[in-house]
Amino acid sequence: MFKRIGLLVVLLTLFVWLAACQSAEKATVTFAVSGDAAEFAAYESLVASFSEIHPEIDVQLQLVPSDSEYRQKLATAFSAGDPPNVMLLNYRRFGAFVAEKGLAPLDDYLAGSKVIARSDFFPQAIDAFYLDGSLYCIPQNLSSLVVYYNKALFDAAGLAYPANDWTQADFLAAARALTQDIDGDGRIDQYGAGIEPTISRLAPFVWQFGGELVDNQTKPTRLTLDSPESLAAFQWFVDLQVTEHVVPDAVAESAQDSESRFLNGTLGMYFNSRRSTPTMRTITAFDWDVAPLPRGAQAASILHSDGYCLAEQTANKDAAWTFIEYANSAPGQAIVALTGRTVPSLISVAESDAFLPADSKPANGRIFLDAAPIIRWVPIMANWSTIEETAGQEVERAFYGQVSVEEAAETAVTLTQPYFDEANTP
Repeated sequence: MFKRIGLLVVLLTLFVWLAACQSAEKATVTFAVSGDAAEFAAYESLVASFSEIHPEIDVQLQLVPSDSEYRQKLATAFSAGDPPNVMLLNYRRFGAFVAEKGLAPLDDYLAGSKVIARSDFFPQAIDAFYLDGSLYCIPQNLSSLVVYYNKALFDAAGLAYPANDWTQADFLAAARALTQDIDGDGRIDQYGAGIEPTISRLAPFVWQFGGELVDNQTKPTRLTLDSPESLAAFQWFVDLQVTEHVVPDAVAESAQDSESRFLNGTLGMYFNSRRSTPTMRTITAFDWDVAPLPRGAQAASILHSDGYCLAEQTANKDAAWTFIEYANSAPGQAIVALTGRTVPSLISVAESDAFLPADSKPANGRIFLDAAPIIRWVPIMANWSTIEETAGQEVERAFYGQVSVEEAAETAVTLTQPYFDEANTP
């Protein structure tokens, strides 16, 4: 009897010891993202699927809802020497972390992978994550800027839905018709469109007008918002608010942002990337769809792409790469694509039912892929995010009528010049 009890104690002790050893050997990988509840659900599904295949790796998901707060927390974490192991970064912003030697190059990992290869990705997406000849992040998505539109409001105004080849004139006519003072009190209750007054929203229109953001895309030395073509695009953009009043002014936007207006049915059109799709799918009060950017003198859109990046200080780099590799494999990208969050950067997944399932919204989702040939990206620079934020403040001032377009452009060029000089100093 006592021998049996002793044997059981020994076995139990051995079991606990083995379990402790296995737990101690389990690699932990922290993974940080930003987004709303619908987006977070996509990454929860991804992490759960990964854990089933790799139980030896514990991926701890960290969510920060606000983009601005997310960037602040990342900067603080890197400064403190304790960044997340893996994080999603937009291609416009990863350069700042590279400059501080915070990200690990991924060229060798990708070259040695038996799961993914460079040629599997849309070149427009993966090329945007190279800086100084090295690849720093693996892109999860390839989105363009599109126009979400409320079909019910178009119907009520007697408007045809936007065509895939509609023009800026077509867009403006629709925005005017959709902007209405419904209760007759002299104040606009329903706006035609909503668009953020930022460089990333202005850029595609600059390109459509034949202008450029910088003097040299590969090695820029100055901002060129002051060129005749760029100024013409800038003026058209600002006139949507200052002259046409088809988008909310500063007071109205502060009271309720444009995405919220679209969700509650009081905004006809809303400019955003594929990222808004999971949130739009929560709408039950009306039907909606997407249209490409209205065309100018030439077709152009802007890249929206986030990449999985690896912190240089990560202790378990191989485990972190295993997660990045899986997230960007066909099964991994399919999981996130099914939530509507992304336009897959893997060509095979983008062309599959995971991205374009039958009877899913948006019905016109194919336009995200059709726009790939005309997608352009902003300069890939270590300090581009600072340049963009500085110039963006002037875009916002002009958009809300505080200064003229000419003054805003001149100020933006002047204020950003030291950053270009810094970038070009040997």
